[in-house]
Amino acid sequence: MMGLIMAFFLSAALLLLVPGILTETEHGSNPINLTIVNSISNAPNETYSADVVFRGILIGAMRRLQQTNSDFKFTYTEDPNYGPFLESVNGVAGDNAEHTYWELLVQTGKSGPVIRPDVGIGCYIPGPNDRIILNFTKW
Repeated sequence: MMGLIMAFFLSAALLLLVPGILTETEHGSNPINLTIVNSISNAPNETYSADVVFRGILIGAMRRLQQTNSDFKFTYTEDPNYGPFLESVNGVAGDNAEHTYWELLVQTGKSGPVIRPDVGIGCYIPGPNDRIILNFTKW
């Protein structure tokens, strides 16, 4: 009996130590579209398809997309109070002197409204079929 109890606790501990086991296998992933918009230069929009694991954050999907698609690149800095701050996308960087930055917008669902989430790429949890819009703009 004691061996059975130990096996149970070891199995539970293994699930806690190996991230993503439950989220990826039991719940699958959600498809999202990531659209890059440059409102300043009016360059053509670029759209990428990505998957985000169930209840996964946007930056995770962006990292996977960057690893699997050489056309998509992004950089960010880690702010100790606010988390990841998007610096550049596909070689275009925000600039304080020019008052430019990357704005996160989301079109919820396939035809929902475009919103500005109150969180950034490190906390936003995309829903199924969300269209993530990274908009290069001025403040």
